[in-house]
Amino acid sequence: MSAGGQVGIVLVSHSAAVASSVAELARGLAGGGATAPVAAAGGTPDGGLGTSSELITAAAAEVDGGAGVALLVDLGSAVLTVKTLLADGDELPDGARLVDAPFVEGAVAAVVTASAGGDLDAVAAAASEAYGYHKD
Repeated sequence: MSAGGQVGIVLVSHSAAVASSVAELARGLAGGGATAPVAAAGGTPDGGLGTSSELITAAAAEVDGGAGVALLVDLGSAVLTVKTLLADGDELPDGARLVDAPFVEGAVAAVVTASAGGDLDAVAAAASEAYGYHKD
């Protein structure tokens, strides 16, 4: 594990309910004991569908323990919002990274790996590898 703590995970969805539910699922499947910090950043501040840079930055600050923050997103404009925040350079914690991964499977893999002490590279790799999960 990094000296700065565990990697934090932010789940960005167009829906607050989806982001919260995936966070709950990932925490539950990460097993017993302490899990890595996970925050949901779903919907807009007024409860509507969409993405909010304010909710994303608050969630990233909440889970930042100094070991990096992995941001997983659901759909196109969420990707654009996170990319814009990363490009601005001062809105997200140092070590924040957009992770290209399927939202549900990637979230579970990221939380499990971060909870086991994986660094940001390992968390991102585990989440991305979830693209290879076959269901047939």
